[in-house]
Amino acid sequence: MNKKKAVGWIVSIALTLLCWLLPTSAFGVEGLTVIEQRVIALFVFAACMWIFEAIPIWATSVVIMALMLFTTSDSMLSFLRGTENLGEPISYKAIMAAFADPTVMLFMGGFVLAIGASKYKLDVNLARLGIRLFGSKPRMVMLGFILITALLSMFMSNTATAAMMIAILVPVLAALPESDIKGKVGLALAIPVAANVGGIGSPIGTPPNVVAVRYLSESLGIEIGFLQWMMVMVPLALVILLISWLFLSSVFKSNQEAIEIKIEGSWERGPKAVTVYVTFAATILLWLLGKDLLGLNANVVALFPFAVFCISGVFEKKDLAKIDWDVLWLVAGGFALGVGIDKTGLAGHLVQAIPFHTWPALLVIIGSGVLCLVMSTFMSNSATAALLIPILVAVATGMGPQLAPFGGAATLIVGLALSASFAMALPISTPPNAIAYSKGFIRQKEMALVGIFVGAVSLVIGYVVLIFVGKLGILS
Repeated sequence: MNKKKAVGWIVSIALTLLCWLLPTSAFGVEGLTVIEQRVIALFVFAACMWIFEAIPIWATSVVIMALMLFTTSDSMLSFLRGTENLGEPISYKAIMAAFADPTVMLFMGGFVLAIGASKYKLDVNLARLGIRLFGSKPRMVMLGFILITALLSMFMSNTATAAMMIAILVPVLAALPESDIKGKVGLALAIPVAANVGGIGSPIGTPPNVVAVRYLSESLGIEIGFLQWMMVMVPLALVILLISWLFLSSVFKSNQEAIEIKIEGSWERGPKAVTVYVTFAATILLWLLGKDLLGLNANVVALFPFAVFCISGVFEKKDLAKIDWDVLWLVAGGFALGVGIDKTGLAGHLVQAIPFHTWPALLVIIGSGVLCLVMSTFMSNSATAALLIPILVAVATGMGPQLAPFGGAATLIVGLALSASFAMALPISTPPNAIAYSKGFIRQKEMALVGIFVGAVSLVIGYVVLIFVGKLGILS
């Protein structure tokens, strides 16, 4: 075990035990029960472990769910039950159900769709056709890579999209002359920027989106449909991407007159390939229009490609291993913590104990976004969202009318999800950043320059748009 992980373990255990063993009165929350205190302790443990990454972040989620079952559920260890002021235990079924939450199924459906598309080269062929439309001028080639990467990231894992697009780009970068250093850097940075920003375009584009949509629906009664989300977020993403393109193509201007792009590939024509093409298109259409036309919830639609791919033989037993189970467990662990905060009554006690109504609403909205951006720069954006969104739900409940002039709870919660995706200043900030940096074409200071600029601009534009559409009631 290295020094950082050892420190992580020590700090995590020490702070958790401190929160666990203190008298309930020490928290200053009237009516706090022992089970609520245990949830606070487990929340602190999760936060520390996710920050220090003493174990993989998905493993922390599994541990948290297990600890909650043994210490806070109605099936907890018997010697933990006889405590005075114990409080209301959480149903063990509710904790276990976090992994089968409909929102987790929505995300899994996206993964299955992406696996099918990759297996039959739909993603590569879409990229090949799309990039060809932008010609050979360096600025336009960069724009092509940005827009195609962003489009794919809306419906596929941004990590997988970035890996594929970088693989396509590497031979191009290698063929450029050594003198065109800036051109190489600009193209290489375009991929992670596009993958990160493109993910905001759909509810399944990135885990923070999924977490935000779920809490808005389950905890605050605000339903945001697939099409409703995209009507706001796709234009927002396009604006940010165009600004990013102008910045990248100006600061990292290529000295070449033309760049030749060769992407090998052809459309497969077998029955299974056609099944993938049709299912991919049908699923997206059902996500966009199914609720209005057929009354289908987006979570239900997510199982459609899974069922079709299984019955047609597109999806085989070995393909199950390709699903990003680590991401699903991470999201589920965050949901389990949310269940603990809600079902024990802790959220209600926090709302009563903290005078949220006296806080400046705009400061809370912007401040939470900046905090999320900073945290996501140094740790997983999914873990950051899983930690902060349940807290912000309690804040939204406590502030109530104060948020209304700025778009209500949706602005607060969705803003947090977007802020997590806008953190891209370091190689460790997001997997797309790490993939691009690992190829050796980018220096850390260049990534920091672009990441800080894009993150700051995105945060400002994002909140302006959210407050504007919030006043119109588009996301409520």
